[in-house]
Amino acid sequence: MSLFKEFKQFAMRGNILDLAVGVVIGGAFQSIVTSLVNDIIMPFTSVFTGRVNYKDWVIDIFGGAAKIQIGSFITAIINFLLIAFSIFLVLKYINKLNKKIDDLNKEVAETLNKNPIMKFTKKIEKRNQKEEKNQEPKTKICPYCLSEIPYRATKCCHCTSDLNLKEDKMEKEN
Repeated sequence: MSLFKEFKQFAMRGNILDLAVGVVIGGAFQSIVTSLVNDIIMPFTSVFTGRVNYKDWVIDIFGGAAKIQIGSFITAIINFLLIAFSIFLVLKYINKLNKKIDDLNKEVAETLNKNPIMKFTKKIEKRNQKEEKNQEPKTKICPYCLSEIPYRATKCCHCTSDLNLKEDKMEKEN
């Protein structure tokens, strides 16, 4: 198989495509949250902090040779917290829906189990399963050539070996 075909088979699996869609949506969601934090939340908080612009909040070290940008770091923390909280809310809602679906499935199963027609159908299925277990097999394997042959055959149709029924029964019991 060529390298291109192997890659195509790998890339077209469902998990990979789901992951790719998730990454794209996550990137778009991150840009929305970043805009929310930079354009709405941070300017709003600057009203309470004496109109401090967080982007300008910097600590100079080594006489101004290096700068620690605390404002950008705080903005990144707020971005992370908002994204994490949003994902938490979505997962909580999905889990709530899954629980409702499970409860509904249990309710449907209980209703079906109470139905007399379903009880009768289950009894018939159990009886059929017991009958199938009690039936003798239709085929067996020839001990000489390992071909599949009819169960009651006394001679193999493939290798023409004579099969002793008593020996076969003993082998079956062991």
